[in-house]
Amino acid sequence: MAAPRAPISDLFSDLPERLSAGLLANAKPVTLAADAILFLAGDPGDGCYRVNEGLLKVSIASHAGAERILAILGPGSIVGDMAMIDGRPRSASVSALRDCKLSFVSCAAFEGFAAKQPEIYKYLLGLLAARLRDTDQVVAAGSFLSLKGRVARALLDLAKAFGNEVGGGRIVIRQKISQSDVAAMAGIARENVSRILNDWIRLKLVTRLSGYYCIESTKKLEKEIEL
Repeated sequence: MAAPRAPISDLFSDLPERLSAGLLANAKPVTLAADAILFLAGDPGDGCYRVNEGLLKVSIASHAGAERILAILGPGSIVGDMAMIDGRPRSASVSALRDCKLSFVSCAAFEGFAAKQPEIYKYLLGLLAARLRDTDQVVAAGSFLSLKGRVARALLDLAKAFGNEVGGGRIVIRQKISQSDVAAMAGIARENVSRILNDWIRLKLVTRLSGYYCIESTKKLEKEIEL
């Protein structure tokens, strides 16, 4: 949720309303049950999906089976949009963390729409630039951040995407995320995540409210990711 990239810039959110509505006008509705796979890395890049309801997980896996979560995407997000740019196979796998309702736009539908509205390519270039910047941040995090810094970044990214301020600078992450998920986001062992979170809970930097993580001090957590 990057590693974790919870709030990824996407094509639909950056489009003017008239272009977004036109592109989605003939989108195909898709439902996905919790834990079901939307597509796997290597599958054909035949289009993209907009999340209307639910929660998706974007991940990659090593040959040994270790998982790395690249993003946790909620309503309003889009997944698979890079296929609109290069038409190449999927670079990551996507599955549902909870029941989802999606809208599917095929590459053919996109190309037909773009032929009538070529200005959409300007937004595709902006999307590509944003993704490159995201990649730079991921590389920097994996290369330079401490274990605590990686966990802090995971929580802060999730807070940015799903957080609600509850007063006094406190932010509740309104998604129930397991320690295993945080570990997969941060790219470290779950045991390390457990130790770090327990330390932060003891120091009242992070708390748990009805199963949700609450960041008690964003500023203190941000100090952990200073390179």
